[in-house]
Amino acid sequence: MKLRIIGAGLAGCEAAWQAANADIRVELWEMKPKKFSPAHSDENFAELVCSNSLKAERIENACGLLKEEMRLFGSVIMEAADKSRVPAGGALAVDRHIFSEYITKKIRSHPNITVINEEAAEIDPDEYTIVAAGPLASEPLAAEIKRLTGSDGLYFFDAAAPVVTADSIDTEKTFKAARYNRGTADYINCPMTQDEYRRFYDALVSAETAPMHEFEGASVFEGCMPVEVMAKRGYQTLVFGPLKPVGLVNPKTGKDDAYAVVQLRQDNRDGTLYNMVGFQTNLKFSEQKRVFSMIPGLENAEFVRCGVMHRNTYINSPKLLNKYYQMRAYPKVFFAGQITGVEGYVESASSGILAGYNVSRMMRGGRMWEPSARTAIGSLPLYISDETIDKLQPMNANFGIMEGLSEKIRNKRERYNKIALRALETVKNNLI
Repeated sequence: MKLRIIGAGLAGCEAAWQAANADIRVELWEMKPKKFSPAHSDENFAELVCSNSLKAERIENACGLLKEEMRLFGSVIMEAADKSRVPAGGALAVDRHIFSEYITKKIRSHPNITVINEEAAEIDPDEYTIVAAGPLASEPLAAEIKRLTGSDGLYFFDAAAPVVTADSIDTEKTFKAARYNRGTADYINCPMTQDEYRRFYDALVSAETAPMHEFEGASVFEGCMPVEVMAKRGYQTLVFGPLKPVGLVNPKTGKDDAYAVVQLRQDNRDGTLYNMVGFQTNLKFSEQKRVFSMIPGLENAEFVRCGVMHRNTYINSPKLLNKYYQMRAYPKVFFAGQITGVEGYVESASSGILAGYNVSRMMRGGRMWEPSARTAIGSLPLYISDETIDKLQPMNANFGIMEGLSEKIRNKRERYNKIALRALETVKNNLI
């Protein structure tokens, strides 16, 4: 029997890895390098197009818990992340190139996986298939998905932050520190006085944005909101958001008296590139250079990548999918990745794990892994397949969609730790 997987992103690679390790013959269709989406540029698989961070590591954070659960499934994405990590305080961040290159080599060298570098434009409902084309599916495939689902789909925006060279940052005006001393001073911090912030804010909210053409009028997903859109919600929105100064002591002065702080996170292993945390943007490139150069320490910054904004598409999963990421109408067809309505790198990869894991067992006549709300990896498909949801919004891993404890624990970290330990035990006990 053969399994066809469309798309070699995070979800597609995880799905292929799970199925291939279950001794299923996999055809992995990937249109790169013959054709690229507007947001992709690397020929390797599992390209990270926005941030290089996979978010928090500690299990008291839902995304950190999800990563630990994925490791129990033998996740190739987590294996690659652990091999390519760069300093990021309490987060897991990676060198993008090493990360993608590692995954590509693992996938291409697997004896049960055949890579087909062609654009997939047809989905046969009678053929075992996982559609993991991602939120930027090509137009022919998007049209085929609409035909198969009978839905026009839902749309939102995703935006990537700029990246600057490390040696162009003025270290006299910046300082290294991780928030609340987590990690080893992994972030470069650009402190701003109230006057500096006011001038920056005024320039930001009046800067010219790039034309959005067919994307105009669509809603912006909160998790990747452009910094200029966020700023227009109020003068202090950024100060209480990505520019919050709390937990950051300047070792040069011993004080934490900055009005606002822009953080830069290491983007590659060599530490030669840094990305601007929380600065996803749709400003014109020339405006990005002008406005962001007003940030102390970035006056002469070299921008090797400007921020970009692109469309993300997801299907109406509550009406189309069940809790196994399987189509209700066509049981041989599964979906995985952000196209299902899960949001984030790790969440996308986790859906690929379950889709690949479950379809391979279905193909061999076995029982599928039963998603549990006690786990982070199981709560996501239970949420996006909930038929009572009228209007699905993209969902990150969070404790709010997981089953709570029967006992009351006032301390939040202690409570989340207990939920996490229960989740890990649940996954271990239910692996087939």
